[in-house]
Amino acid sequence: MIGLGTLINVAGILAGGAGGLLFGKRMEKRYQDTLTVAVGISVLFLGIGGCLEEMFTITEEGISGSGTMMMIGSFAIGAVIGEWLNLDYWIERFGEWLKTKTKSNKDAGFVDGFVTASLTVCIGAMAIVGAIQDGVMGNYSILTAKAVLDFIIILIMTASMGKGCIFSAIPVFFFQGIITLFAGLIEPFMTEAALSNLSFTGSMLIFCVGLNLIWGKKVKVANLLPAVLVAVGWAFLP
Repeated sequence: MIGLGTLINVAGILAGGAGGLLFGKRMEKRYQDTLTVAVGISVLFLGIGGCLEEMFTITEEGISGSGTMMMIGSFAIGAVIGEWLNLDYWIERFGEWLKTKTKSNKDAGFVDGFVTASLTVCIGAMAIVGAIQDGVMGNYSILTAKAVLDFIIILIMTASMGKGCIFSAIPVFFFQGIITLFAGLIEPFMTEAALSNLSFTGSMLIFCVGLNLIWGKKVKVANLLPAVLVAVGWAFLP
C-alpha cells in the first residue's frame, strides 16, 4: 500500500507524544528543563555528525573536504528566500491556530514545542528518500526506521516541552505524503550528488534546531529551509 510508510511514521510520532505526556506530567519543571538541554545536545551532535559525514572524505592520502561553496551559497540564497517568504512567521501562526483549536491557550510552550519538533522530524534525507521509495516501489522500510527514531525523539521532546510536540505529526503527514504522491516526478532529481547536498544542509538545519533548544530561539530555522532546495539544485550546476 503506497503511503503506508508515512502513516506508520505518523503513528510513531503520536505514540511517542502520548508516552511523553504521561511521562512529563510526573516530572518537576527542573527535570523537564534539564531534559530539554539533554535533547538539545543530542540534536546538536546529530547535526554535527551528519555534516562531517558529508563534508569530509577519507582517502589514501588522508582526509579531504568538499562542499564549502555549496554550503555557503545554499544558505545565503536560501536565507534570503526564506526571509522574503517569512516562513518562520507562517509556521508559528499555524502553531498559534493549533493552540487555539486544541484549547491549549494556557500552555506557554505549545508553539515552540510544535515548531521545534516539526523541524526536527521533517528535516533530513530519510524523510525525502523514504517517501520517494514508498511512492515508487511501495517500500516503506526507511520510513519505518524513521518512525522508531521519531517515536523516541518526540517522546523525550513532549516530556520536556509539552503537548505541542505531538502535533508535529501534521506537517510530517503532509510533507511526506505529498512527496510520496509525486515520487515519480521527484525521483529523477534525487541523484547521489543531490542527496549528499540535501543531507549536508539538512544536518546543518538540525544543528540550528539544537542551538535553539539549548539557548532559546537564536536562529529562525524555518526561514533557512529553502537552503535545502537550493542545495539540491546546486548539484545540477555545471
